[in-house]
Amino acid sequence: MLADLEELVTCESYSADHAAVARSARVVADQGSRLLGAHPQTLVVNGVTHVQWTFGTPRVLLLGHHDTVWPIGSLATHPWSVEQGIARGPGVFDMKAGLVQMFHALASLPSLDGVCVLVTGDEEVGSDTSRDLIEDLARRCAATLVLEPSAPGGALKTGRKGVSLYDLTLHGRAAHSGLEPEKGINAATELAHQILALSRIADTVTTQTGPGTTVTPTLLSAGTANNTVPARADLSVDVRVPTTAAQEAVDQLVRTLRTEHPDARLHISGGPNRPPLDPDASHKLFVLADGIASRIGSGPLRQAAVGGASDGNYTAGVGCPTLDGLGAVGDGAHADHEHVVTAAMPDRARLLAHLVGAMQ
Repeated sequence: MLADLEELVTCESYSADHAAVARSARVVADQGSRLLGAHPQTLVVNGVTHVQWTFGTPRVLLLGHHDTVWPIGSLATHPWSVEQGIARGPGVFDMKAGLVQMFHALASLPSLDGVCVLVTGDEEVGSDTSRDLIEDLARRCAATLVLEPSAPGGALKTGRKGVSLYDLTLHGRAAHSGLEPEKGINAATELAHQILALSRIADTVTTQTGPGTTVTPTLLSAGTANNTVPARADLSVDVRVPTTAAQEAVDQLVRTLRTEHPDARLHISGGPNRPPLDPDASHKLFVLADGIASRIGSGPLRQAAVGGASDGNYTAGVGCPTLDGLGAVGDGAHADHEHVVTAAMPDRARLLAHLVGAMQ
């Protein structure tokens, strides 16, 4: 398993680099073919490469991704290593160890009939090219098992917040900032007003629907020169919501934003991206997994609700029972201390194998 993990981690797969993602997809396809005894379909959608295996009529979907947030060259600063039972490297935890565990779990089964495996190449950037594929497969399956990394301590993820993404563009009017600033309309100042208004939206939605909603301004830019009133300013906003009602309430409030200056203009794009993964979508599968874990000596299992989203949000959103966080045990997704506890990998693979076997 560690040799296979090294093979995946040392093939860098930054989401924005489609050529790198294509190389990674070939490595994933070769590794999966060797362990599963079958060649996959390679699906390229708008330049992004996904890999899919289907055995018989699909009943259970195993879902993962091979792209990472780590730019090409990250191996130079975060090299692959295994020391004292800890594996490190770009994407080792999120989520290449989960892919290795999945392949080895499936390889241990006497039959793969009814199993569909989908490994996508754009999960880290919102799954724009894979969402339709994910949802279509989920609608045809009785359950989805997601190989994203576990929550702290190995807990399975039985709830995830939904995600909405917005881009705000403020249009003002340029003017010389020293000679005649009064003739300009400062888009940066307008942007500041929008940031303050956005900070009040989370409080309003919390009052209406309950706690857990966050509205976070992230990327922002304005202006072209130090001596010019900015004619344009741009802002990206990340929204996390615990319920569909909260997601809808945020969207309605964002659409009501207005400029302070009567001659400034505001353009809003984006909206809900991933629906929440409601714990009800995971309950029966968690109970099944917990019973299996106790029977094979790796239980009891713990569960957690988390703020991060995954493609499991999509599968649950179309009504497919979904259990997430079945991948690696470790910590540090997207961070310098990203790592995997190697001793947990065989146990997690064994649990997954028994879980898939119970649903075939």
